[in-house]
Amino acid sequence: MCYQKLEDDIACIHTNGVNKFEKMQKRREHLIQEMLREFNEGRSKTYYCIAAAVMEIEELKEALNTARANSAGFNTKEKSRVLHALLDEIARQKHYHLKLRK
Repeated sequence: MCYQKLEDDIACIHTNGVNKFEKMQKRREHLIQEMLREFNEGRSKTYYCIAAAVMEIEELKEALNTARANSAGFNTKEKSRVLHALLDEIARQKHYHLKLRK
């Protein structure tokens, strides 16, 4: 559970119901799987999971599509850097925290 979004998640469930919330979470899961399959150089799993939990679905999709377009022909490590930079920029603009808090 990501506590950065807990209040938003509870409000979403109250407003839209559990079924819509579950569908949204399934879309997030699908996006995580895409990020891991295409952009994980072996060190980014936690980062991508936090990003998918914290960021809006449309932000994730846009970053993923832009990363695909901007990293065609790159190796996985280079592709990962492209996606990280995009996610970091969105996080900076929106004041999201994408670091694991222990």
